[in-house]
Amino acid sequence: MKLVRILLATSVATICLWAADATGKWTAEMQGQNGNTRTVTLNLKADGSKLTGTVNGGRGGDAEISDGKVDGNDLSFTVVREFNGNKMTSNYKGKLDGDVIHFNMKMEGGPMGNMPERQFDAKRAS
Repeated sequence: MKLVRILLATSVATICLWAADATGKWTAEMQGQNGNTRTVTLNLKADGSKLTGTVNGGRGGDAEISDGKVDGNDLSFTVVREFNGNKMTSNYKGKLDGDVIHFNMKMEGGPMGNMPERQFDAKRAS
């Protein structure tokens, strides 16, 4: 009976770890300036509780993420970009739900100051 419990617990833990894997390419459609929609691509790599990768969706090309963390199905990271001497920081918080990550993103700094929080969904690219 003890062996069955151990096997069951190991199986459940394995399934949970697999389901919470944010590693891969993700795409999202985001509302940009002047109401234009733009495609954002996230390339993420989860290694335990550490999250690394890049975000691309603007004129600046790929931007490395920093302070990336994974806690169960919760993700968080920061992207810092600089344009014409203006530093802009985007703070991302997401919840992994199968092949979708539900994000909240807050942008701070830059010529427009702090922006309202945005919500968007990123879908796992095939």
